Amino acid sequence: MPHRITLIPGDGIGPELAEATTRVLDATGIAFEWEVQEAGEATIAKEGTPLPDRVLESIRRNKIALKGPITTPVGSGFRSVNVALRQALKLYANLRPARSMVGVQSRYEDVDLVIVRENTEDLYAGIEHMVGPDAAESIKIITRAASERIARFAFEYAVANGRRKVTAVHKANIMKLSDGLFLESCRTVAAGYEGRIEFEDRIVDNMCMQLVQKPDLYDVLVLPNLYGDIVSDLCAGLVGGLGVAPGANIGEDGAVFEPVHGSAPKYAGLNKANPTALILSGALMLRHMGFVEAGERVEGAVRAVVAEGRRTTYDLGGDAGTSQFADAVIEALGSAAPASARA
Repeated sequence: MPHRITLIPGDGIGPELAEATTRVLDATGIAFEWEVQEAGEATIAKEGTPLPDRVLESIRRNKIALKGPITTPVGSGFRSVNVALRQALKLYANLRPARSMVGVQSRYEDVDLVIVRENTEDLYAGIEHMVGPDAAESIKIITRAASERIARFAFEYAVANGRRKVTAVHKANIMKLSDGLFLESCRTVAAGYEGRIEFEDRIVDNMCMQLVQKPDLYDVLVLPNLYGDIVSDLCAGLVGGLGVAPGANIGEDGAVFEPVHGSAPKYAGLNKANPTALILSGALMLRHMGFVEAGERVEGAVRAVVAEGRRTTYDLGGDAGTSQFADAVIEALGSAAPASARA
């Protein structure tokens, strides 16, 4: 039986990236059935919401979704579909690998980081209100249960993927109760992995400086929601930007795999956008499903095409279109060596 996956093409360049990615994943030889569910700006006029219930029902039924970028208005309009998905489906762990790629211009050559971000609480949960006409208040909530859960996810990921160290990132020197509880929870979980995985902690501002100066000292980072959002983009910048940064949102009963870049509506329909981030998100999806070798082959094929540099998109210095890049990756699938997560 084919594996049924909810496919959310997204806005702007999303549908083109989704088409390229599903072709690559189909070329692995694994049988997929793509259950297409529209969400985002296009559904507002027809259904009155950017996230119809049918989308959530599809993901709950299939357990796995592949999602293109969806526009989030700044300062007004509907709230983030991404945040709503995470909260509705209890996708508590955000996973963001950041690994250097030959052929992608960057200041560094050997970055290999994994950012694990708590996804359900903290300031980023968006619990806020106006306090009179001229002031607004946001509430930061940190719980022991969610903090220990994300710490355990980070350590289990480290064990399963041969990583050596987990670093908890916080601001407990100032926010002694909320970030203090996060740090305490991480230390509690770390004690159960002593002798297997090294543990340390860093204050978030110092962490940002050290990542820019010496990223090779770090491995798996675990962070509360807001810091995780910021630091994961910083780490993407270390390896070439959001265009090559895959992402996953994982819970007990489902997972959504997606790139973290925007929907770039001005490039929609032009066959110019780089599908690397969504294809690599698809590789994460394959690993999550247990198809580890296929996920390695997909990542290896992407890396081979980018390193060769002949059929890359404009942002990578080439002149290939979205579909032509996907064609090159499909061709490379047959000969590319698997991309070991620790190569």
